[in-house]
Amino acid sequence: MLGRTMTDPVLLVERAGPVATLTLNRPGTKNALNSELVAALGEATASVVADDAVRAVILTGAGGAFCSGADLKAGLGGGDVGSRLEDMHAIIRAIVSAPKPFVAAVDGAAVGFGCDIALACDLRVLSTRGYLQEIFVKIGLMPDGGGTFWVPRLVGLGRAMEYLLLGTRIDAALAREVGLANRVVEPSELSTAASALGEELSRGPPLALARIKRAVREGLMGNLNDALAREKENQLGLFQTEDLAEGVMAWAQKRSAFFKGK
Repeated sequence: MLGRTMTDPVLLVERAGPVATLTLNRPGTKNALNSELVAALGEATASVVADDAVRAVILTGAGGAFCSGADLKAGLGGGDVGSRLEDMHAIIRAIVSAPKPFVAAVDGAAVGFGCDIALACDLRVLSTRGYLQEIFVKIGLMPDGGGTFWVPRLVGLGRAMEYLLLGTRIDAALAREVGLANRVVEPSELSTAASALGEELSRGPPLALARIKRAVREGLMGNLNDALAREKENQLGLFQTEDLAEGVMAWAQKRSAFFKGK
């Protein structure tokens, strides 16, 4: 896909038998989440979860990227941030609570909330140029899509603190080493590998898969809702800071940020 025209949908929904593929389709922004894409992804996720004919779901992005997080240029960080976060949190909850497996196929960036979406999925296939990054701290924010919940449970406390406090870019090889990636393949093989995994899952016993997923999730959870509420409360406070304004300005100007702790 070379690019998206104004008439193209921001989300592509495809079916191949019992496997549904949801493709974030804003390649010009590395599939950054604006309000239109958040709404479309929320609706599509609910639809495939409710469709008994769908046995597995692949979530991916167009144009060589998975998702670069919230679209700051589109103003997703402005207005009623709490309400916007609730809409985004609904997507995370839908993926986690779904009785069918979700596979994230990550090519290029899975950054910020995009990283959290990938981590919420049950399995992750990364291309060799794919990477995960909880980049929030670089602009004076904290994870707000469950990152403080997922990362420690997936990689352990020590690595989690490093990745979250420093906003470390976790390339595919490291992601595989620390357990954040289940498969790593060449970019040209990503779609095929994700589809093969989705098809294998779709041939499994759906009731058993649903119960395995629920048992594993509940065993690890503690309380996801508490984690999301905690992140929301703290994030809303950070949205009022001068450091955020400086972080966003530095990001736009492609320079290092100078944070004052205000």
